[in-house]
Amino acid sequence: MSDKKIGVVGAGTMGQGIAQVVAVSGFQVHLYDVSEEQLGRAKANIDKGLGKLVAKEKISESDKKAALERLSSTTTLNTLSDCTVIIEAAPEQPELKEKLFRDLSQLSSTAILASNTSSLSLTRLAAVCEQPERVVGMHFFNPVPVLKLVEVIRAEQTSDATVAEIESLAKALGKTAVPVGDAPGFAVNRLLVPMINEAAFIVQEGTAAPEAVDEAMKLGAAYPMGPLALGDLIGLDVCLAIMEVLQEGFGDPKYRPCPLLKRMVAAGYLGRKSGRGFYHYD
Repeated sequence: MSDKKIGVVGAGTMGQGIAQVVAVSGFQVHLYDVSEEQLGRAKANIDKGLGKLVAKEKISESDKKAALERLSSTTTLNTLSDCTVIIEAAPEQPELKEKLFRDLSQLSSTAILASNTSSLSLTRLAAVCEQPERVVGMHFFNPVPVLKLVEVIRAEQTSDATVAEIESLAKALGKTAVPVGDAPGFAVNRLLVPMINEAAFIVQEGTAAPEAVDEAMKLGAAYPMGPLALGDLIGLDVCLAIMEVLQEGFGDPKYRPCPLLKRMVAAGYLGRKSGRGFYHYD
């Protein structure tokens, strides 16, 4: 397993988590980002994340060292040309993802190209590639080292062999692969993000404060985390982008983004990553 190379495109929160899990699972991993500064932050966060696993005795100090040795970073996309699988975890922007997939498909004629998109059409991404049958969705959930689910999304063009390979990889990473069709929001986010959006409407209308909404859902619906705290964890910009994809994809007014959510994103109140969302963070 250790001689196989996995590329991860994007060193943000999701890319960091994916790269950490891949390295811990015994794969060589190339982490790509356009920013050296972001790559530096990513490597520091991965080191910190591995340290927490050591402290919890889930891995040994030698396991941590070996995982870090399997991790390399680069600002040159061509470095990923010898990867078996390339997992894209770039920002949720259709034009950016399409350009990346177009470039990646020209970079390698054999690598499986997987997207961690949380809501965008895999069929649309596959359509810009020279060999669309090797494009597939591999949707991880945050925090990646903790949550076991991977939604495996089949585009119209995806081959059976590609799906089988990604399901096998998910298992090797200690994840559970759940097959989902290529529809806006797939399964989890189609259910989850409208709930977060509705919770924002409750706050906007003055029905309840964020703390009250979250406490009610924890105590009354057995949620481990309230929807607004979860929205802050996901990123309110990501939640808004998913709502916009759902609204456009289904054309149904029930997916209308909450105006409060839109204003918060416009103000830069994105949740944990910005230090402020529905809650304040140090």
